[in-house]
Amino acid sequence: MPPLGDLERAIMDALWAAPEPMTAREVQDALAERELATTTVLTVLGRLERKGLLARAKDGRAHRYRPKASREEHIAELMRDVLDAAPDRSAALASFLGSVPPDDRSTLRDLLG
Repeated sequence: MPPLGDLERAIMDALWAAPEPMTAREVQDALAERELATTTVLTVLGRLERKGLLARAKDGRAHRYRPKASREEHIAELMRDVLDAAPDRSAALASFLGSVPPDDRSTLRDLLG
């Protein structure tokens, strides 16, 4: 899965934070500080949908968008993609674990054990 651009990430963050699916206008309002045109929001929503990250449902004249996976599931998939690209998976994991703070190492031990 390709990494998200800055605007794609901001839109996904808004959708992940929302309690229910959002229209393009609601996404635009959530990102008001960016002063985005509705067409820009619609273009990025379409791109995210084509990437398989969003589901779209008709709601009157508009569409509502929702993430297909949680933020945590998305991050886990990115981590798997990076590991799959490593020529030496063991070395990549060892390097990663060497950089993990002690609290996270403890959490990993708990999850594995």
